[in-house]
Amino acid sequence: MMMKKLWTAALLTIGSFSLQAQDQNYVDLNYKFQNAQQFELNMESRSETYITVNDIVQRTTRDFNGKMNVEVTSISAGVTVLTWKYQQIRFNYNSRNVNALVDASIANDKEPLTAALAKLLNQPFTVEIQNTGIINKVEGLDQLTQQAATTFASLKEDERAAYTKLLTDQFGTQSFRSWLEQLLVIYPAHGIKTGTQWEESVPLRTGLVGRTDLYWNLQTWDNQTAKIGGTAKIKTDKLEVLTLDDDIKATAEINGDMQSNYLINRESGLPSICIQTTEMKGEYIYKVNKKKRIKNEIKVPVKVITNASYKFKQIK
Repeated sequence: MMMKKLWTAALLTIGSFSLQAQDQNYVDLNYKFQNAQQFELNMESRSETYITVNDIVQRTTRDFNGKMNVEVTSISAGVTVLTWKYQQIRFNYNSRNVNALVDASIANDKEPLTAALAKLLNQPFTVEIQNTGIINKVEGLDQLTQQAATTFASLKEDERAAYTKLLTDQFGTQSFRSWLEQLLVIYPAHGIKTGTQWEESVPLRTGLVGRTDLYWNLQTWDNQTAKIGGTAKIKTDKLEVLTLDDDIKATAEINGDMQSNYLINRESGLPSICIQTTEMKGEYIYKVNKKKRIKNEIKVPVKVITNASYKFKQIK
């Protein structure tokens, strides 16, 4: 009987070691913050857009550089409120042989967008985020863009409407939230091991209407970092009527693929660096519009290629 108890104890011990070894293969990934922490986000991207109208290809390029400050302002059970501020907004825009440099920190009376973006600098808005990375809400940004749009008051009505739409499409709440949902990894609620894949689906909140299906896989990890690969499938709702530039009404049948590579700082859950490549292609179908002299529906092929890099660094 004593021998049987010894064997039972030995088996239980071996089982315990086995479970410990198994647990060491799993890692819990989530967002962990402390009050008053501050991070700096540096952003760089280049987008190339090709639109073919009446067999003529129109190419537009946009090089963007930006910097944001992110501060942890409150923490409760499973939820953190982050306060964001733009510190730098700069982009170079080239279309139809017109080249424009817009820098929010340098006054330029010839470019109305400059004064509007200057009003966004160092102005706070908040993001409420769950510790898995799901975003609950973005508050205060629409008010900021509305205030910034007051700088267009002296423009003609059509110009004022066009610049206001551009500002909202690029820097409004829906655009910002859609971008952030594609930047931050949404972590699973349980521990995972190398090779695990998981997914999440979010609405496409930009000027386009549709969905983005996000997929991630854990490649390697250690005590400080985790390497994660990401892909995304972007698909528009081809029945939804949109308002494009020049007040043109259209539907969009556009699909896209995004590839992401992350080096995650496990202390915060934020990416120390994220490299993303996105390619979207398909077509707009311009609707009949007498004011725009569009007598019949027109199919307009479109292709957009974007390469971007993002870096989070803790500064406090």
